[in-house]
Amino acid sequence: MEQASLNTKVPRPETLASARKAIPWILISIIWLAVYFQGAFRPALLDDADSTHAEAAREMFQTGNYVTLHVNGVRYLEKPPFPYWLVAAGFKAFGVSEFAVRLPIILSVLLLISLAALWGLRAFGDRAGIYAGLFVATCIGCFLFTRIFIPDVILSLLIAVALYLFLSAMQAGREKEWRWYAAYAVMALAVLTKGLVATVFVGFPVIGYLLLTGEWRRWRELRIGKGIAVFLLVGAPWHILAIIRNHGFFWFYFINDQFLRFLGERYPHDYNKLPPLLYWGLHMVWLFPWSLYFPLIFRDLKRDITAARNREKLTFAARTRALCWVWAGVVLVFFSFSTNQEYYTFPAYLPLLLLIAGSLARDERQERSSPWTILGNGLYAVAGLAAGAVLVAVLWGSRHVPGTPDLGQLLVHRDVAHDTLSMSKFFDLTTSAFAALRLPAGLAAAALLFGPLTALILRIRKKNVAATWATGIATAVFLIAAQLAFVRFGPFLSSKKMADVIKSQEKPGDMVMIYGDQAYGSSLLFYLKRPIDLVNGRTTSMWFGSTFPDAPHIFLNNADLVRDWTGKHRVFLFVPPREIDKVNKILPQPRYVIDESSGKVIYSNKP
Repeated sequence: MEQASLNTKVPRPETLASARKAIPWILISIIWLAVYFQGAFRPALLDDADSTHAEAAREMFQTGNYVTLHVNGVRYLEKPPFPYWLVAAGFKAFGVSEFAVRLPIILSVLLLISLAALWGLRAFGDRAGIYAGLFVATCIGCFLFTRIFIPDVILSLLIAVALYLFLSAMQAGREKEWRWYAAYAVMALAVLTKGLVATVFVGFPVIGYLLLTGEWRRWRELRIGKGIAVFLLVGAPWHILAIIRNHGFFWFYFINDQFLRFLGERYPHDYNKLPPLLYWGLHMVWLFPWSLYFPLIFRDLKRDITAARNREKLTFAARTRALCWVWAGVVLVFFSFSTNQEYYTFPAYLPLLLLIAGSLARDERQERSSPWTILGNGLYAVAGLAAGAVLVAVLWGSRHVPGTPDLGQLLVHRDVAHDTLSMSKFFDLTTSAFAALRLPAGLAAAALLFGPLTALILRIRKKNVAATWATGIATAVFLIAAQLAFVRFGPFLSSKKMADVIKSQEKPGDMVMIYGDQAYGSSLLFYLKRPIDLVNGRTTSMWFGSTFPDAPHIFLNNADLVRDWTGKHRVFLFVPPREIDKVNKILPQPRYVIDESSGKVIYSNKP
């Protein structure tokens, strides 16, 4: 035994230190896998934007037309192509599936986490780098606005990469000149992701930074002439081809969909503008729980500005803080004037979280923590206890209510298009709905009741790193619960099961129709993989494409519907909840209910 003990190898101190350093990164990776990666497989693609964008990528992949997007065979000219190229590449590698649609989104989140960690580590040290990655991974807005296939996280990543390359080039001076050209190329990819707004969100922060720091005298180092050439080399070809192949593209894409949208004059009108107080206040939600540390960065604002204006001692940390303030400010102010959806300000999340990570890490290293830090944890604990208690009370109140697979039947409004704001369905939940959400609601209640309170106790005991991690892990568990609830909403938010019913019954020559805008049942397009007629559906995203001579004859009116209904072919008619009463008045008998889900109905003229 003694000989065996003597032969046992004792781990070297440096090995143990390396293992300890790896633990935070392993935990962040686990959070990403649990919160984001598992969400790539379920639920089914949702109606409205999610399936519309997925269908555009599917038709691109199917037709091999990588210039002009199509949805339901109709030209879809509202969006630039880069996100759809990525999804089409996923279809080629993995087949047409939900996973391939969501892969670019979840990988963009992973890369955004990695960039935040790298940037924070380089600017503010190891602790801040870890915190920056953790904050992005557990930020409410980052989770919420990556549940559907919209390009904003990809745009945010590309803007962040371009600005990081710019700042790194400023720090390096004349060394590693490639960074300048890479920044211009990445900015061009951002334009190919969401239009000219990307030039605003890269160009204006750069200009603001140069003015704030007094480094505008170095403007020649920006390689403006050659940089613009690189930018055009990457970004111009698609735009030129799109203009050549689509008459009226320049007006519709640049003037109508970008400049007039900013002014609130775009046609057709299918967007919102949040009231100013709600617009600014909601960022406390989107960046929650880390927004509770906002007082720390405003406390440091004067110090940051002073450091930024000291050109002789302009460190990478000072440069980062200056750029982040201007960057976030440009995005937030821009959309305060423009029409906006909640997720439009996604590009401002990373700079704000970087600032919070740097200030919190600096505060924790001091012997005496700021009262703002304890206050942040205290507010989270109070909010967690209150929300957790409400969830427990609702679960207890619904304990005798049987669960139902159709959650949509228990909502106040059963129309997925009832409100275009992404949070609208939260306010439609009834007490009975929680009977179908027992597992996620119970998990969320446990996370909110114990996690924030534990973090507060640790913060008071000056175990600061543990307190921050307790906050992050509690939020991650809450997000896992939210994903489980999101899956339960699947039948209400998606029409995949109804598509499966049609697919099991349809025969060659049968007709499939959607009453109203295609967005009401756009998941039918993706899952049926066939053209669908639209009754009174020459609206929103279908309008401009329908004006082209090659537009398919899929746009019907009520008279066309009645004619086809009484014809020899079988018709499957998808009707959203908002159109049920209207359809029942005009649709002749006989009509048979083939399927019904969450207020949506599929009628057929034959049994």
